[in-house]
Amino acid sequence: MPLIPEEPQIHESAQGPRATPASGRTAPTPRPVPGPRPAAPSRPGRPGPLRPAPPVQRTPREVAAKPGPSGPAAAPATPQIQLIPASAEGALDAAEEAVDLLLDSGRAPGDVLVITTGEQHPWATHELSFGEASYWAQHDARDDVFYTDASVAARAASRPVVVVAVNGGPEDAAANALPLAHSRAGALLIVCGDPQRINSVLGAGV
Repeated sequence: MPLIPEEPQIHESAQGPRATPASGRTAPTPRPVPGPRPAAPSRPGRPGPLRPAPPVQRTPREVAAKPGPSGPAAAPATPQIQLIPASAEGALDAAEEAVDLLLDSGRAPGDVLVITTGEQHPWATHELSFGEASYWAQHDARDDVFYTDASVAARAASRPVVVVAVNGGPEDAAANALPLAHSRAGALLIVCGDPQRINSVLGAGV
């Protein structure tokens, strides 16, 4: 019987594991893949790096208004003065034309006061016929142009526009009426009459 030569014996430690033929052998069951490892708990006593705190949002402080140095009190506004040359006989008509222009330009009738130094305006004469109480009640209502005589004009209140008709009267009528009219006029003083006579009064301090 012929002899079968023996295969040389090779130690696995030097040659490595022997290959297993694929035929006739089942593949080994794959080992389950381990999932992600849980994070290791932080060690006490070793905090992580500290982040700088965000800057504090500062709101602007409200600065209390300090009162400034008190200056001199503002002087009252000085009314503008207009002179309409007219004779004593034509001063009242000139004043009427001035009133018409004021109303046409948008002035309210209650803004206008008319003072006469001589003969009263026909409206004043008519209204006074019903009594002084009714007459001055219309002045207080400020619904219309108010006409008054220089002798009682001190009772009249201030209005934005004052018109003076220097239409005669006593010698000192204009000298007394113009300063009063100037104090009653808020924005405009219109004087109708003799320019020389009026300028002498205006130059004396009106």
